[in-house]
Amino acid sequence: MSVVGGRVGHVTEPTQRPLTTELPRKALDTTPTSPWPVRVLSEKIKGYIDKMPPVWVEGQVVQFNQRPGSGMQWLTLRDTEADASLPVTIFSRVLSTLAQPPSEGDHVVVHAKPVFWTKRGTLQMQAGEIKAVGVGELLARIEALKKVLAAEGLFDLSRKRKLPFLPAVVGLVCGRESKAEHDVVVNARARWPQVRFEIREVAVQGVNAVREVSNAIAELDQDPSVDVIVVARGGGSVEDLLPFSNESMVRAAAQARTPLVSAIGHETDAPLLDLVADYRASTPTDAAKRIVPDVSEERLRLTQARSRMRGAVTAMLDREQHGLDGIRSRPVLAVPHTMLDSRERDIVQALRHSRNALNALLLRATGEIGRLGAQVRALSPASTLERGYAVVQRADGHVVRRPDDVAVGAGVHVRLAEGVLDAEVTATAS
Repeated sequence: MSVVGGRVGHVTEPTQRPLTTELPRKALDTTPTSPWPVRVLSEKIKGYIDKMPPVWVEGQVVQFNQRPGSGMQWLTLRDTEADASLPVTIFSRVLSTLAQPPSEGDHVVVHAKPVFWTKRGTLQMQAGEIKAVGVGELLARIEALKKVLAAEGLFDLSRKRKLPFLPAVVGLVCGRESKAEHDVVVNARARWPQVRFEIREVAVQGVNAVREVSNAIAELDQDPSVDVIVVARGGGSVEDLLPFSNESMVRAAAQARTPLVSAIGHETDAPLLDLVADYRASTPTDAAKRIVPDVSEERLRLTQARSRMRGAVTAMLDREQHGLDGIRSRPVLAVPHTMLDSRERDIVQALRHSRNALNALLLRATGEIGRLGAQVRALSPASTLERGYAVVQRADGHVVRRPDDVAVGAGVHVRLAEGVLDAEVTATAS
């Protein structure tokens, strides 16, 4: 145990190695007491890498340091789709055969073989051939990427968001001290002086354009005060606009929740960012005209709208007043009781007709009742009894119709027209 810098620590005891010169043949056979020396590990790595065949590698030149008089030149390739770089060495005699040596920002493919330097313990690619990627091939790749993104629906009209009518804050992604920034800001404030800008000056071409523009879009999209984002550049060559067809940048724009305006090219330019943006402006000036309304034009429209509304209301009031005057001039309104008098006469006449009809109905009903009463009286048993007939009934109430219905000596009940008699049967005869 020892004290170092005021702290107590443990000191590892030196490893006791056996007195033998035989080294492990495999990495799995190494142990703390039987390790590989650095030279052995370096040779093992070098032997493994030397077995790897040469490979064609594509990338963008981000650093190229030419060393006059040196037989070897160094450059760095970067993958534009990811944050990955690779150092490459190339013989000066190979570069001398090119019509034009590569420069930073160029897309190239190199035929290189991995080489491990045992003295420095470093790995690098040694190129024996280099070719520039032509614009035609890049455009073909962009067209293939365009089909892939279109199949995913990134260019669908249903994804397009409506730009705000009057944004309070506009996010602007542009080059550093660029004319595009001047065109957007000056023209927008000329149309609406109260508009405010959140400006992100970034690289709009070269090796850092994709990363910086994508980060600026994401940063402005996260700002809740920003109502619309404008990416402005103002045209350029096909090579200059290549970053705006990069898949990473296009997807970053598609993921933004804030409406996005693309103003990076002219009418003939068609980078993929134009297709994924919610609105494609032909120039930065056109973008300024699209994102904010013209205050003088809007005031003129308000004045015209107020005039049209005033004219429409006045015309409607005049029309209604004319209709009221016409109605008031009619006789029915000049002498209102005239209409009531005619209706009163109609009611009186209807009452008279109703009364006459009811009286006639009652007279007819009275005569009919008298006739029916006479018929009832004529058919009544009482009328028959008045003519001298009688109704004879047994003690149980049964009407006697034949002599056999009653026995001799039985009592009967005799109903007369004006009274009732009780009698006894003394004899029967048929």
